[in-house]
Amino acid sequence: MATPLARSSSTAVVALAAFLLAVALGGAEAQQLSPNFYSRTCPNLATIVRQGMASAVQNEKRMGASILRMFFHDCFVNGCDGSILLDAGGEKSAGPNANSVRGFEVIDAIKTQVEASCKATVSCADILALAARDGVSLLGGPTWSVPLGRKDSRTGSQSLANSNLPGPGSSLATLIRMFGNQGLSARDMTALSGAHTIGRSQCQFFRTRIYTETSINGSFAALRQRTCPRSGGDSNLAPFDVQTPDGFDNAYYTNLVQQKGLLHSDQELFNGGSQDALVRQYSSNPSQFSSDFVTAMIKMGNLLPSAGTQTEVRLNCRKAN
Repeated sequence: MATPLARSSSTAVVALAAFLLAVALGGAEAQQLSPNFYSRTCPNLATIVRQGMASAVQNEKRMGASILRMFFHDCFVNGCDGSILLDAGGEKSAGPNANSVRGFEVIDAIKTQVEASCKATVSCADILALAARDGVSLLGGPTWSVPLGRKDSRTGSQSLANSNLPGPGSSLATLIRMFGNQGLSARDMTALSGAHTIGRSQCQFFRTRIYTETSINGSFAALRQRTCPRSGGDSNLAPFDVQTPDGFDNAYYTNLVQQKGLLHSDQELFNGGSQDALVRQYSSNPSQFSSDFVTAMIKMGNLLPSAGTQTEVRLNCRKAN
C-alpha cells in the first residue's frame, strides 16, 4: 500500500509530466476546443462580438466578406492562431495579404470591448473565429456553434503565408492539393469556395480571365471589362457574385454553371472536372450548400498551431504581450 508521501510524489510526477507535455506542444495540440469554453469566464463574449460585427456590417456590408477572408488566411498559416493580426511577423505584407486583407480595425474594436468585459481571457484567434461566423449570418447565411479555446501565436510566418494560400489563378488540382495539405477534402474546398458569394476582388486578379479565357460567359466578360481595363485600374473592384453581391446564398454556384465565375480559380470548380457535379448540386440545393459550408468552416476552424508554437492570449491583437 502506497504511503501518502508516495502518493503525493506520484501525483506531482504526473502533474509535472502533463505540464511538460503541454509546454512541448506549445499549448496547441493540448487545446480542447468547445463552444462553451468561455461560458463562465466571459459569458457576454458572443454578444460583444455580434454587436461589433453588426455595427461593422451596417457601416459597410463588404466587411462581412473581409473578416471571413481574414479568418481563412489566418487558419491556412500554422492554424487558426491570430497570427495574421500581428503587425510584426510578415503575414500582413505577404503576397496574398498585402493591400488586400482588410478589417483589422474591426477586430481591434471588438477586442477592446472584450478586454473591458473579461480582461486577459479571450484570444484574438477566437474573436476572429466568432466574427467570421457572425459576418456570414448577418449577410443572410447560416450560423453555427463555434468551438472556442484557441490561443494566439506570438509570431507569424510570411513564408507560409506566401506558400500555403492558393492564388486567383490556381488550377483545380492545385486547389485540391492545397486544401488537402490542411486536412480539408475536395468537398470541403468546394463548399468553402462558396464564401465568394459575398465580397469583391481587385481587377488585377481577374483581368487575364475576362480578356483571354474561353470558359467565360461573353456578356459577363464584357460587363467586367467596363471597370477593369486591359491596363491600369488594378485596384478597381468587382463583386464575386453578380446576382446578390452582399447576400450569403448559393448564387455563386449558379454563376459557375453559367460560366460567370470571376476568378480563374472560381471557374475551375466547374470546368469539366471532378467538382462539376457538386457545383450543380449546390446551385440547385441551397440547404445542402449551407450544411456543407458550416461543416467545412468548423473543420477549418479546428486547425491549430503546430507543436512547439509559442502561444498566449494577446492583450493587443497587433502585438505579442
